[in-house]
Amino acid sequence: MSRGASAGIDRRDADLARVAGAFRRTVYAHYQTERRDLPWRRTTDPYAILVSELMLQQTQVERVLHHYQPFLDAFPTTARLAAAPLAEVLSSWSGLGYNRRAVALQRAADLVERDHGGRIPRDRDDLLRLPGVGPATSGAVLAFAFGVPVVFVETNIRRACLAELTARSLLPAAAEDQPIRDALLVPLLERALDRDDPRNWYYALMDYGAALGRAARRRGAAANPNLASADYRRQSRFAGSARQLRGAIVRALVESGAAATAGELWRVCRGVAPATTRARAARVIDQLHDEGLLERVPHSRPLLYQLPRDRQLRRMIQL
Repeated sequence: MSRGASAGIDRRDADLARVAGAFRRTVYAHYQTERRDLPWRRTTDPYAILVSELMLQQTQVERVLHHYQPFLDAFPTTARLAAAPLAEVLSSWSGLGYNRRAVALQRAADLVERDHGGRIPRDRDDLLRLPGVGPATSGAVLAFAFGVPVVFVETNIRRACLAELTARSLLPAAAEDQPIRDALLVPLLERALDRDDPRNWYYALMDYGAALGRAARRRGAAANPNLASADYRRQSRFAGSARQLRGAIVRALVESGAAATAGELWRVCRGVAPATTRARAARVIDQLHDEGLLERVPHSRPLLYQLPRDRQLRRMIQL
């Protein structure tokens, strides 16, 4: 490496270090006056935090607030959750959407009971082996439950970092006209991380990023810093989507407590999306079945579908 190139890297590192310090001060100043008082922030119980993190995946805080404590009241431990009928779990989850997360959470509870003595693991690799747990969720559990100063990126953190690096013109030149990978945000996060108190640092950073998101919505979608990211995934339109049909089917079966034919489930789909064809409804039903959210009632004529009830069958699906 030439002396000039080395000097350029040193200058960039020095600039980034200064920005990281200012960034942390800005984030904490915002947190002092605008912090959100959320129930999952009042505990360090790893299980309760894992529940909140799976609920918060692709779901607004306001919706999670209505389901978090009732879910924990119904399933206060991994043992209780692992042993529960899936229909009971889905009933408590109903209204949050993305019901496969409820299945993943129950499967994670089962693995925690089986492989970790009922304790949420503190090791990141062990966390990543749990269904429904990816890099962001594992990082959040480590920081919020165990106080581990680990770097991770989720949507609000990404927004805050992109806004800061863009404002300071510190993104690498090669990325200026290309979507920005999360890996380019890591140097700022590593330097800004409050290693003495990662729990409150990430709460503060998420609150700051959420505030930037609210400001972007007021100014128009184009103001959202996350649109520059290669790793940001915008939710597809809900009306008429497979998500809407899936949720309607599961909700109908939860509410009725009874099995239904494919034709009856098609009519449920048409109740929320009138243009749904029988073939499309069949594809959604098959998908739910393949994921373990529905089971076929043995020997039924006509064929009936219900929420999984046989615990041994669900265990086989997990394995």
